[in-house]
Amino acid sequence: MKSQAITAFGQPLEEVTGETPLPQGAEVVLKVTHCGVCHSDVHIHDGHFDMGGGNKLDMTRGIQLPFTLGHEIEGVVVAVGPDAKTAKVGDRRVAFPWIGCGNCPICARGDEHLCNAPRQLGVNIAGGYADHVLVPDEKYLLDYAGIPEGLAATYMCSGLTAFSALKKIDQPGPDDAILIVGVGGVGMMGVQFAKALFGKAPLVADISADRMAAAQKAGAGAAYDAADAKIVRQIKTDTGGGVFAAIDFVGSESSFALARNSLRKGGTAVVVGLFGGAFSMPIPMFPFTSMQLKGSFVGSLAETKEMLDMVKRGAVDPIPVAERPLDQASATLDDLRNGRITGRVVLRP
Repeated sequence: MKSQAITAFGQPLEEVTGETPLPQGAEVVLKVTHCGVCHSDVHIHDGHFDMGGGNKLDMTRGIQLPFTLGHEIEGVVVAVGPDAKTAKVGDRRVAFPWIGCGNCPICARGDEHLCNAPRQLGVNIAGGYADHVLVPDEKYLLDYAGIPEGLAATYMCSGLTAFSALKKIDQPGPDDAILIVGVGGVGMMGVQFAKALFGKAPLVADISADRMAAAQKAGAGAAYDAADAKIVRQIKTDTGGGVFAAIDFVGSESSFALARNSLRKGGTAVVVGLFGGAFSMPIPMFPFTSMQLKGSFVGSLAETKEMLDMVKRGAVDPIPVAERPLDQASATLDDLRNGRITGRVVLRP
């Protein structure tokens, strides 16, 4: 099999040829038809996450090179292990990539995506920037019938991430405003799921006029220039004191400050993005404002199934998805790193 793999962190991906895996137990091999390119792939490719103050979270430890990225995987079953009972050759499936050890209390709660000994496709074990991928168990294969090919792959990360983040806030009232900060690929999914879950158009903020226009075309409400120093005051004026909840799909110091400072008393800020940085805040401000700060990392297998059911019912509109050949994986990471992509890009082997 062939893959586009990291051979040196921060350097262009290279084509690597190896043996196509043979499934054991309940393992399944997918012939990859589409694999999404996600911003977290950029961080893994760089070898670190920015933790602020010049500190970096090293991602190189435990990753054996060459390593194949790609966790938004869609494909066709071409081989199944002897213990597989439901997966059949020819099935078209997406793969839930956020796999845990399966033995710890976290996994027992159904939160495999939070496991401390993860086996996540494209993060800890080989992923979908390849023509084939080995999935550890057939239970992680999900039917996407009724969802357009290519788009289905993106729901395994950007869709799930947006859905799970929005599920972490309470049901808003009729006059409560929700703010989405950052309307790139994941934020655009957030616009769609906010409308579907809460029946109202969210407010959006971004530094790109093009992205804000695209979000409004997709059904967002008012759009705010995140680079405007007076924007928090404007948001609070427009919402009668601040927003009920703000979802930060960027995760930078400036985006998180915007999300946090736009809240009304008792509001909730959910941090999703991994751009990087740090923040500090006087501790008494937490009880004074009664704000809630939450982190959200992708989502569970149960949430994925719930989300796919919603998508299949037509409750969310599709976002733009562009296709590129697999050999453009490295160039696509560079485009994403430098902010040259609106919407989502999927690779085709």
